[in-house]
Amino acid sequence: MIKLGYAETDITPDIPLQLVGFNRADNTSRGVLKPLLAQVSIWESEKCHCLITIDSIGFKKELADILRIKVSNILEVSCDKVMLCFSHCHSAPDVDNSEEYFEMVCRNVLMAVHSAMANMYPVSVGWDNVEVDIGVNRREDNISLDKRAGILKVCGLEKGERKLLLIRVTAHCNVLKRDNYLISPDYFGSIRELLQEKYGCPIMVIQGSAGNIAPKYFNSAETPIDARGPQYIRSNTALEDMAAVVCEKLSQRIALIEVADTLAVDMYSREMRLYADVPSLAVAEKIAEEARNYCGIDGTSWLEEIKRLHNAGVYRQEETIEVQYFAIGKWCICGVPYELMVEFALESIEKLNNPFFYVNGYTNGCLSYFPTGEEYDKGGYEVYWSILIYYKYFNRVFPFERDSAYKLIEFILKNAPMAE
Repeated sequence: MIKLGYAETDITPDIPLQLVGFNRADNTSRGVLKPLLAQVSIWESEKCHCLITIDSIGFKKELADILRIKVSNILEVSCDKVMLCFSHCHSAPDVDNSEEYFEMVCRNVLMAVHSAMANMYPVSVGWDNVEVDIGVNRREDNISLDKRAGILKVCGLEKGERKLLLIRVTAHCNVLKRDNYLISPDYFGSIRELLQEKYGCPIMVIQGSAGNIAPKYFNSAETPIDARGPQYIRSNTALEDMAAVVCEKLSQRIALIEVADTLAVDMYSREMRLYADVPSLAVAEKIAEEARNYCGIDGTSWLEEIKRLHNAGVYRQEETIEVQYFAIGKWCICGVPYELMVEFALESIEKLNNPFFYVNGYTNGCLSYFPTGEEYDKGGYEVYWSILIYYKYFNRVFPFERDSAYKLIEFILKNAPMAE
């Protein structure tokens, strides 16, 4: 028997804070458009497993692990039984810039964990996919998309009433662009509102492998790099437009999903190690010049860090990667703390031949973009330029070696529950 406990908590700050996600001189928030949420779901089947969604661009790994440990201590389980899924929202506070905000988020999440534990009930579960058109591949000459909107439907046993809908989509959570300074959960909040009104149960939304997938609809007076072209739609109601596409497609399928109450539930992690070169100063200066010319990025501090590493005799950096799985029957989400490009998800479902296996980024942290080998060769913002701004969060100054995408995909497939 599967038992579910659910609770949610408001994590909206009550004072202006630094936002994160756009390269601009002033990132101070100027009010609240809609509140931010953290949502806790506890799944009990022999052991407890905890999935938490958070309206945030993503914590650095050290902070995410602090929260996971606190939750695991309450549940009396190992840390790999706790999964944090960040929406990668670009209109939420930078937790690394405010210790007080991070502590507030942790405090509220832990209270929600206690509330969820106090309200556990037997459930039945089923799943399906629908195809939604909400994303555009923003990499040149790349049309790859993951149009699956994955649905996990959770019902009570007595009357079959819906207890929870968990929706997995793939499109960057930055419908609101750099001229927005209002705190907001972006289109994830609009999906939750629309579906909860229609179905009368909590809605959790999880982000997929969206590193190179921009939202199709956007709301901005500017025309940013990731919204140029006829495939993008500028709209004052872009948040609601994204949600309406998802809701319309899901409403055709949700009632048809059959549920069962005798499914196996598991959550576990595996670790692997990857490597990244520290570039020569000549290569670094060339990348910094390109970033300045194309995106107005100042790479001065990044160049200084590369010089410091050279002076210290460091020419290669390594990183231990946690790959986490949460499986119920044939349905499984697999997450890593990176901005994965969409090909990670597409190649995995093809090789496993399971459309209900979802490879996601932004899980248990948000570190650098993780390009495929082909996109690595093209360079650009997702491969090189963004790291000039955010390297300080990654403890690494350069993307992983070119064959790292292949290694990660092989590792994901080897350790997937369907492969065991």
